[in-house]
Amino acid sequence: MTQLNDGKGAETERTTPVETSEHHTINGHSLHAPYPENHEEIVLGMGCFWGVERLFWQQPGVYVTAAGYAGGTIQHPTYQEVCSGRTGHAEVVRVIYDPSKVAIETLLQVFWEQHDPTQGNRQGNDIGSQYRSVIYTTTDEQLTAARQSAEAYQSALSKVGRGAITTDIEPLDTFYFAETYHQQYLDKNPNGYCGLKGTGVVCPIGG
Repeated sequence: MTQLNDGKGAETERTTPVETSEHHTINGHSLHAPYPENHEEIVLGMGCFWGVERLFWQQPGVYVTAAGYAGGTIQHPTYQEVCSGRTGHAEVVRVIYDPSKVAIETLLQVFWEQHDPTQGNRQGNDIGSQYRSVIYTTTDEQLTAARQSAEAYQSALSKVGRGAITTDIEPLDTFYFAETYHQQYLDKNPNGYCGLKGTGVVCPIGG
């Protein structure tokens, strides 16, 4: 159970998820499991999750996306708690995709090219550990592909004098849904903030 401080020195426990959406505003698919058979899940963090979610719901072969939090130390965190930096979570997007329609390498190529994975705990003007670059995998094949893609992209970055990749790549522990208003935020708010900015360096992989 999540241990939280209520601001008055007392510890409280959160045992239930924060309130979130049931269905995707673009395609109507359920944000929640169970998902169709033979689909896979990967969780990606590239800075502010609003733009990241839009980036991946636009990819062919992606069944559904959801904004959320992963990589931290408490259960069912809120946006305010994540933004404090004290929970250790990153802003992430759950991507459910059909591997018969889109290769994991294609999704990873989009991931690497559409943000700067060398910035550590930030993306551009968004500063904090919640904005770090992360790949959380759910299969051994994804983990291998992610590590190989990182090596390939590091080589490409190094050739043009860019720095070292700081992306965390590890198996997913737990994905927690973000609040309702974060889900498909840029569909609800087309002129809303999107901080995505790539390096301009091509990732030499693809599926």
